[in-house]
This record gives sequence, C-alpha cells and structure tokens, in this order.
Amino acid sequence: MEKYYLAVDIGASSGRHILGHMENGKIILEEIYRFENKLINKKGHLCWDFEHLFREIVNGMRECKKVGKVPVTMGIDTWGVDFVLLDENDEVLGDTVAYRDSRTNGVDLELYKVISENELYERTGIQKAIFNSIYQLYAIKLSNPEYIERAKSFLMVPEYFNFLLTGVKKNEYTNATTGQLVNAKTKDWDDEIIKRLGLNREMFGKLNLPKAEVGTLTDAIKQEVGYDLTVILPATHDTGSAVMAVPSEDEDFIFLSSGTWSLMGIERSEADCSKESKKYNFTNEGGYDYRFRFLKNIMGLWMLQSVRREQKVKYSFPELISMAQEAKDFKSVVDVNDQSFLAPVNMADAIKEYCKNTKQEVPKELSEVLAVIYNSLAKSYADTVKEIEEVTGKTYSKLHIVGGGCQDQYLNILTKKYTNKRVFAGPVEGTALGNIMSQLLKAGEYGSLMEARRAVARSFDIREI
Repeated sequence: MEKYYLAVDIGASSGRHILGHMENGKIILEEIYRFENKLINKKGHLCWDFEHLFREIVNGMRECKKVGKVPVTMGIDTWGVDFVLLDENDEVLGDTVAYRDSRTNGVDLELYKVISENELYERTGIQKAIFNSIYQLYAIKLSNPEYIERAKSFLMVPEYFNFLLTGVKKNEYTNATTGQLVNAKTKDWDDEIIKRLGLNREMFGKLNLPKAEVGTLTDAIKQEVGYDLTVILPATHDTGSAVMAVPSEDEDFIFLSSGTWSLMGIERSEADCSKESKKYNFTNEGGYDYRFRFLKNIMGLWMLQSVRREQKVKYSFPELISMAQEAKDFKSVVDVNDQSFLAPVNMADAIKEYCKNTKQEVPKELSEVLAVIYNSLAKSYADTVKEIEEVTGKTYSKLHIVGGGCQDQYLNILTKKYTNKRVFAGPVEGTALGNIMSQLLKAGEYGSLMEARRAVARSFDIREI
C-alpha cells in the first residue's frame, strides 16, 4: 500500500489539494482538487470567506477517499499575517478582515507613539508592511478594544483551519514571525511588544516548529470525509514551505518564490536586525529548523493577475506574455512595491498614473502596460540581488525560482538578463512540495532538510534558463 501525504495549499486566488508519495526514491505529486479563493466585501471591509474555504478543504479531503488515495497525514499552508481572534466559546470575534483591507491606514503612526519603528525592527527583524499582524491587531484595539480584551486565542489562518479539523489549537513559528510580534533572538513571542501595545498576552499560545503534530480529526470531520488522519504542522506560511523545496545541494543560492507575491532572499542561521538591513527593508522570517529567511516581499504577479482580470476579453497568460514581448522596447518602469499597487480600483490605471507622476512615457496600449509590469518586476529582482550581496558581503552565483511563477518563461529570461545570474526554474508546486517535505521528514523518510532537497532535485524537472 502506498503511503500518501496531503498538502492543502491555499493562496490569495485559489487553493489546491496535492497528494504526495514516494516511488523509487522520488517524490511524486498529484493534484486532487482545486478551488477558488477571493475577497468579499463585508460592511465596507475586504474579508476572506473562511466558511467557504473550510468547506472546500473538507471537499478536497473527501475527494481523496473517492479516488482511493487516503492520506496518512496532512498539512495546511496559506499566506501570512492574517488571523482570527476567538472568544471563550471559540467563536470568531469580528469579521475575517484581509490584509489588503484599508483598516490599517495610519495605524502605524499611532503604534509608533508606543514603540518606535526602529525598535520594532531591532526586536523582530521584520520589514515594515502596513498589513502585518501587529498593525492589524492595533487597528482592532483602536476600533474594537473589546475584541482584544475578550480574545482567548489568536490563530493564524492555517491554525484556525487545523482547529476546525481537530479541535486542537496550535500556533506555528514560521507564520507567527510574519506578523512582527516574534523576537528574532528568543524566537518566541515578544512579551515587551505585546505588553506595550496593551494586547492580551493570554491569547498567544506556545509556538511550535514545522513537523509538530496537531492531532487527529474530530468525530464530525471523520464522518464527513470517511477516514481519519493526523494533521501535521508544515511551515504553515507558504513561503516557508516554498523555500524548503529549493532544489539546491549547497547554500550558494538566492531564492525567488514566485506567485501572487514574489519573495526573494537567502537562508541564514541568524537574523540580521541591523540598520543597513532595515534601510533596504529586508525581513527575517522564521524558517524550518529555526533557519531565517532573509528576504524582501515584492509585489509579484499580483499586478499581472489584476490587469488580466480587468480586461473585457479573457486573455490567457501566454497571450499576455506575447503582448508584453511585442512592446518589449517600452522603457517606463514603476516601483512595484509602491502602495498604489496594493489594492487599486484599476491596476492598469494605477500604472499609467504612476508613470505620469514620475514624468515617464505613459503606456497607452495593453501591450505597453504589460511590458511595464514585466520590466519593472525583473528590475526589482535585480535591485534586490544587489542589495542582498551588499548587506551580506557575499556574491551568489545561482538564482532558484520556485512556485507557479517559474512557468513564466519570459519573466525568467528577463530575470536572467537583469540579474546576470545562473537562473534555475522549478519545481512549480514549490509550496505544496515543501508542505509535503515536512510530513516526509516527520515520517522519517528523510533524515535532514538537505537530504530532502537532494530528493527534490532528483524528482522534478529543474530547468536552467
């Protein structure tokens, strides 16, 4: 009998159930189920529909039984920073507001009256992003202080779904670090920050590392899916899982986890909370086995996805790439991390407005808008590579692109051109694969992360660009 391991990988626009098993020393992946995820408007706020997402998690688990491939363990990973607060009856307090919502606008200035931006970075090593959990929690404290007082549990998105599956609440380290509330030295919740912000310390549970066991399914879920399994914590932050799947046999690489967001950086054994690191806005997110992901968040394919969604004609991604290539000589570029691109009413208009305000040629045709996105992304990657090498004093020869974005051959070519590095693309399902790697490590299939990475290199088509 094959042993199957299930990764539930949920991104900003879709989720998927991927089964993994071992065959002749190779990891074999198979997509079993896919579902949509999108933001909904609720009382003027952008929210996640967690009821829909949880139904789909269970539907995908049922599908495994239908195809006769029942997993022995499963893990859930999602984006970072978002969370729910539960009261004494385990009911969600307030709405499930998403990180792209505007409720945190201006909250940073209020928060810095209590603890400065510099001190926050020195303590946590996490780059400032207005949607980090710390700003979201402080926004709640300012608007609905009763929620903070009543909260008994702070659960990040995958932890909440784990709780609904098992009845067990467990906080996970890699995801917690994204929220800017974990101390980079102690690798635990920063009690000083929590105290100064007047947050309820009781709601923050013990931090667990990837590979920790959450529990088995509740009777109700067992009945619904038709089997039992053990829920394991992968690196529940999707980037944490994606970086585990980088198929490198040494440490001479920069990674680029390419999807809705682009996460670009290196792995380090210690966090760098220096002024220089802060100046370049690098973050030190927790990784597998207390490794640090020293990286920068870059807006990523969100801009392309948004422009595609805005068109009356439903263009395929290859068609968009072809149009971008037609206008490849269009010179204007934008700062992809500018706030105006986070959640604009119309992305193409936001790009045009940025070019106008920066006195560059304004794109008129769709092909020119796409060329701006592609060149701006590749330039941003190259700038980030330079900054990494400047901060670390080290030159890296290889760039590994993992995740869905590695399928965009045109972006890969531009990335190679702009960075002047050896560029490797694959695996595509980096996040789900990293999720399954945690389960395989837990099961004793591999003795170390390096051993598991060597198996990834053997198992998947890794292309040099």
